[in-house]
Amino acid sequence: MYAIIKTGGKQYRVQQGDEFRIEKLDAKVGEKVVFDEVVAVGGDKLIVGTPFVDGYVVNAEVLEQGKGDKVVIYKYKAKKDYRRKNGHRQPFTLVKITGIGEGKAPKASAAKKETAKADTKKAADKAEKKPAKKAEAPKVSASMKKDELLAVAKDMGIKVDSKATKADILAAIEAK
Repeated sequence: MYAIIKTGGKQYRVQQGDEFRIEKLDAKVGEKVVFDEVVAVGGDKLIVGTPFVDGYVVNAEVLEQGKGDKVVIYKYKAKKDYRRKNGHRQPFTLVKITGIGEGKAPKASAAKKETAKADTKKAADKAEKKPAKKAEAPKVSASMKKDELLAVAKDMGIKVDSKATKADILAAIEAK
């Protein structure tokens, strides 16, 4: 039996007993982690999620936290005395898959989802409670194009001839 899981913005095909590196997780060595974003489960029959398969989880154990090999970034422009050297070591988490099966996601992730929903609801409530700002007259300047000035004048209800100069349009807007 295998599963395709999503973590760290990537998807991995895993089987029980597999050890592989993933993007760094906030978990200590020896801790158990549960991947609840299962995209597909295969074996006797392939089950594909929309986008995730409900009721399936992948259990894993953290074996190591570390950094990958150093990648050297060197920028150079010929004849310009321009050289930049930089290095990077990508952090990773080494995990071992201990089981694939039906189950429920841990309550911690459910609690995170609930708090996220509550936060979005609070933000929506705040947006509703704020009084609407009065429509202020748009800022007009001589650097604006003639078409923009005509549009502003039209929005303000000022009738201006389309053949008028920018100076005439500005004067009409400022007069009102």
